Amino acid sequence: MDGVLLVDKPAGKTSHAVVAAVRREHGGRKGPKVGHAGTLDPFATGLLLVLLGRATRAQRFLMALPKTYEAVARFGAVSSTGDPEGEIAETGAPVPDPLVLPTGAIRQRPPAYSAVKVGGERAYRLARRGEEVELPERAVTVYHAQETRRDGRRVGLEVRCSAGTYVRSYVADLGDAYCEALRRTAIGPFRVEDAGREVPLGDALRAVLPVAELEGDDARRASHGVAVVAPHAPAAGPVLLVDGDGPIAIAEPRDGGLLKPTVGFRGA
Repeated sequence: MDGVLLVDKPAGKTSHAVVAAVRREHGGRKGPKVGHAGTLDPFATGLLLVLLGRATRAQRFLMALPKTYEAVARFGAVSSTGDPEGEIAETGAPVPDPLVLPTGAIRQRPPAYSAVKVGGERAYRLARRGEEVELPERAVTVYHAQETRRDGRRVGLEVRCSAGTYVRSYVADLGDAYCEALRRTAIGPFRVEDAGREVPLGDALRAVLPVAELEGDDARRASHGVAVVAPHAPAAGPVLLVDGDGPIAIAEPRDGGLLKPTVGFRGA
């Protein structure tokens, strides 16, 4: 039950609803813990990583993976939510010529209708109550952006970006436009074409983290949270500790060449 389920989320369904359905399929409260690694807006479709059992302990590492999206930018109109579910106001503005798609490090403001928490409450709940919400700008990275097609004022885009990037905001910042359609096609090495597959925890983590192999006493000590030496491990960033039985823990480098387990997978 410890693994990552690749789900192709349909339009009109929340990420929470997808997680709830998977939880019911796996025994409800009597089954394993279930979570996900990155929300998709209800209007959006595409890849959602649903975490089962001990995979929920690695949530922050999977959430940090870059994402790839296919989007349709509708120019000549703006939306109160940045997507087709908001109030649409026609402006008639043409598609900018040339259409400049910023890449690299950029700053953007998350939409008021987003899952960002404000004082412990989701921003979209405040916005729906009519409360004014202005979220602070954040630094994100757009690794790649290109135009894929054009049909009048509708422009197809492919965007690969860092975690925390809002494609709705990216599109709105291009001019008089909103994100009419959005599909997440990849999260790190995981692709929507593989939806329906459940990836075992060890395989999923090996795909996204460097690995240090342990044996004997070192493996036993690491399973109890004790720092160990792994000579060939990288000097920076999280490392997956494994032995012949699978993943032991995710560890962080410490002085003296030590790796300190911070997320364990052997305990209950």
